[in-house]
Amino acid sequence: MINHVWGLFAHPEPEMQQIRREHESVPHLYMHHVLLMAAIPVVCSFIGTTRVGWSFGDGEYLRILPSTALAIAVVFYLLMLGAVAAMGQVIHLLASHYPSHPTRNDCIVFAGYVATPMFLSGVIALYPMVWLCLFVGALALAYSGYLLAVGMPAFLGIDRQQGLLVFGSTLGIGVLVLELLLALAVMMWGYGSHFF
Repeated sequence: MINHVWGLFAHPEPEMQQIRREHESVPHLYMHHVLLMAAIPVVCSFIGTTRVGWSFGDGEYLRILPSTALAIAVVFYLLMLGAVAAMGQVIHLLASHYPSHPTRNDCIVFAGYVATPMFLSGVIALYPMVWLCLFVGALALAYSGYLLAVGMPAFLGIDRQQGLLVFGSTLGIGVLVLELLLALAVMMWGYGSHFF
């Protein structure tokens, strides 16, 4: 839920434990957290690319027509929603070999909350300068990695020492998914007028 956002930054480990105790379902997670949080980078990118325009550091700004930006926004939004479910599935596959046996539902819920810093970093797209977006995205990725490390024992019941493989693999795959999303986002938002 949105009320967990502050807790994930102020006191992440107790907040992960609280989320775990709520036994949230995937539909509830999407309705009360992911759908809203994923809208942040989409709406900010739409505003930034139609009002300010992409800057690649050369002093020129590439604006996108609102109709084109809307089509890109819908695709971008759906990709992010799918990425949360895909990362939850990855976590479930990796964590299924541990004694705690977290459910697929728990793993997707966990992935949804771990992605919170990444969603929030989308605010920077109001001023879509590529290097600035990448810098803020790197900071958000680092904090998502921290939430992943803190949440494994608190949420999934996997000891930090034992869960090193889950942590490393999830973070690595998460970085690949993020890079794919960023590449697609830059292609769509940066060169939208050529594709649509």
